[in-house]
Amino acid sequence: MKSVYNATDLPLVEEYDYIVIGGGTAGCPLAATLSEKYSVLVLERGNVPKAHPNTLVSSGFLTNLIEEDDGTTPAQRFTSEDGVENVRGRVLGGSSMINAAFFSEADNDFLAESGVEWDMDAVEKAYEWVKNKIVSYSNLSFWQAAAKEAFVEAGIGPDNGVTTKHKIGAKQSGSTFDDMGRRHGAVELLNNGNLNNLKIAIQASVQRIIFSSKFSNVTAVGVIYSDIEGKSHKALIRDKGEVILSAGALGSPQLLLLSGIGPKSYLSSQNIPIVLSQPNVGKFMADNPRNNLNLIIPFPLEASTGQVVGITKDYYIETNSYSLPFSPTKLPFGFYPTPLLPPQLTLTVFVEKIVGPLSTGALTLASATDVKVTPHVRFNYFSNPIDLARCVSAMKKFGELLKTKSMDRFKYKDMNGVRDFMFLGQLLPTNQSDDSLMEDYCRSSVTTFWHYHGGCLVGKVVDGEFRVIGANSLRVVDGSTFTVSPGTNPQATLMMIGR
Repeated sequence: MKSVYNATDLPLVEEYDYIVIGGGTAGCPLAATLSEKYSVLVLERGNVPKAHPNTLVSSGFLTNLIEEDDGTTPAQRFTSEDGVENVRGRVLGGSSMINAAFFSEADNDFLAESGVEWDMDAVEKAYEWVKNKIVSYSNLSFWQAAAKEAFVEAGIGPDNGVTTKHKIGAKQSGSTFDDMGRRHGAVELLNNGNLNNLKIAIQASVQRIIFSSKFSNVTAVGVIYSDIEGKSHKALIRDKGEVILSAGALGSPQLLLLSGIGPKSYLSSQNIPIVLSQPNVGKFMADNPRNNLNLIIPFPLEASTGQVVGITKDYYIETNSYSLPFSPTKLPFGFYPTPLLPPQLTLTVFVEKIVGPLSTGALTLASATDVKVTPHVRFNYFSNPIDLARCVSAMKKFGELLKTKSMDRFKYKDMNGVRDFMFLGQLLPTNQSDDSLMEDYCRSSVTTFWHYHGGCLVGKVVDGEFRVIGANSLRVVDGSTFTVSPGTNPQATLMMIGR
C-alpha cells in the first residue's frame, strides 16, 4: 500500500485534519472513511502484516499465540492481575489480524443499552460495507458441521442457517478467512479510502496527546509520537479537526491517563500534570471469561477456526479443530532413528463465552512515562454471581453436547470395547448437578476469550458521539467504550462503528 510509511521517514512536524491513534479493528475503517473527505494520519505502533506472515493465513492462528513475544510480534502478551494470560494486537489491522476471524453482528440489547443513539440505517449500511469487502462464507468443515448438529440436538435451537445476524439458536456465520485460508482483516479496509488523503505511519508509538491553553475548554491539538529510533515527532490537527483514540481497551485509557485525563487524585499520585479531571478513565474494565472442553479425536480432522456458534440468552459456544505435535519431553538416547517426527494429536475444543460480563475491574499505569509498558489491569472474573451462574449453565451444556448422537462418532474404543471420549486438560466434574463443584470448575479453568473492553465507557468517559466529556476535538472509537461485549464476537461491530 503506497500510503504506508515507517515513522522514521516522516517529518518531525506535520499537520492533518484528523489523527487516528491505532490502526486496528476500528481505526482502519474509521481512517478509510474519513479519508474520503479529509487528510488523515494513522499512527500504528506495530508493523505491517507482511512482516508477520502467520497473520495472513488461518494456519498461523495458533502459531501467533505460540510465538514468543520479542517486543515486535503481532500478538503482544500480557497477564492480568487475575493471573490470566492474554494478548493484544500489535500489527497494522490490530487484533483482527490475530483473531479466529469469526464475523457476527451485535445483539440488539448491546445496541439498545450502549448509550449511543444509533442511526440504524447507517448501522446496517456500515455492516454491509464491511461484509462486502472482507467477509467470506466457506463450506463447513466436518467438525464444524457436526458441532452445529450437536448444538441443535442439545437444545440450542433453532438452526438459523447462515447469517451474520445475532439470533438465538445455532448458526453458521461469516469469517474473515476465505476459502483458501487467507485472512482479510481490517487492514484491507484502508484500501477503500482515498489514498491521496491517507498516510499510515507504522512503528509509531504515541507518547501523549497535546492540548492547547488558548481555549476556555480543554482542546486537543495534536500528538507527540516516537519512531523505532527513538526520535520524537509532532503531528498537529487543523481547525475543526480531531484526535481520535482507537488504541484499544488497554491503549486508549492508558494514553488518556498519560496525557493528563483521568482521576485527579490518581494522576497526582503519578506526578502527571492534570489536564482534565475524569474520574472514570480506566474504570469498568471487563473481560469475557472463557472455559474450554478439549477433546482428543481418534482420527485426523481438517483444521478449522470458528464457523458456527450456539447462541443462548446467557452464553455462547463456539468451536475449533486443530493438530498439535505430541512427543515425550526427552527421547531415550539411541532408541529411535533421528530425526524422528513427533506424532500429531488431533484436537477439538468447545469454548464458552458468557453474555456481558457483569464483573468489572480497573486499569492503572505500570509506568507514568513510558507508553510501551503495558498497564496493569484486573478484570475480577466471576466477582458478580450472575456471571458465575451463567458459566455453570454453559458447563452443564457442555455435558449435554457430549451425550448427543452427533458427537458419538468422536469417541475412542478401549481394549475392552468400551467407547468414551478422551480429554486434554481439566475434566468436567462427574457430578454436574452439583453447582458448587461446577462453580469451582469455572473458577479453576478460566481463561480469556480475548474480548476485553471498557476503560472509556460511553456515558462515563465519552458521550453518545464518542467525544471525550469535557474536552474538545478528542474522541475515543474502539472497544474501550463498550459496557458489554457485543454479541458472540466484537470485531464486526468494531468495524461497523469505525465505518
